[in-house]
Amino acid sequence: MKYAFSRVPRNFYRRHGVLLAPQLLSLVLVHQTPEGTTAGLIVEDEAYIGPEDRACHAFGGKITPRNRAMYGPPGTAYVYFTYGMHYCFNIVAAEEGVPHAVLIRALEPIEGIELMNLRRNNRLPLTTGPARVCQAMGIDLSHNGADLVGGDLYVAFPPPELARPFKVSTSPRIGVDYAGDARNYPWRFFIEGNPYVSRRPRSD
Repeated sequence: MKYAFSRVPRNFYRRHGVLLAPQLLSLVLVHQTPEGTTAGLIVEDEAYIGPEDRACHAFGGKITPRNRAMYGPPGTAYVYFTYGMHYCFNIVAAEEGVPHAVLIRALEPIEGIELMNLRRNNRLPLTTGPARVCQAMGIDLSHNGADLVGGDLYVAFPPPELARPFKVSTSPRIGVDYAGDARNYPWRFFIEGNPYVSRRPRSD
């Protein structure tokens, strides 16, 4: 099914990353490509708040070729390559020069599912986990620094026919056990009960 999407304006992203992350839940990540359009509801994400967050690539205020996009205008894409095989997609928050970003961890597919399956070689789960999100949505390093407000990759408000009530839950972020006290920050946000949310977080 094809939907009419209304893009989120730049001002929406202009807030602290921990405030932006839960507001992104139930919005739609859309990617228009020559192969077709893919779209999914954002159902899980994590906030990363540099320079004080030890789990953030911008901890301590460092600027590198890898993380430079984090310092861009709100509504910029920050895409990085990890473990020598996976891409991860983040949305830059706050103000230009302030390295806040939200990692998109899971989507509920709503459009272009056949194309997503093709990109994922029919492997399931389809869009559960940040690497799978990028594979299914056709996101790679070429999108690092992309403008999510005016480009082919963007976030939109959910169409009325998909709007439904939901409960937001929180937990510590996943995969940041190296980050000292920051490993316990409850900055992972997800829609409770959604089947596309990734694995349960660790318990201490």
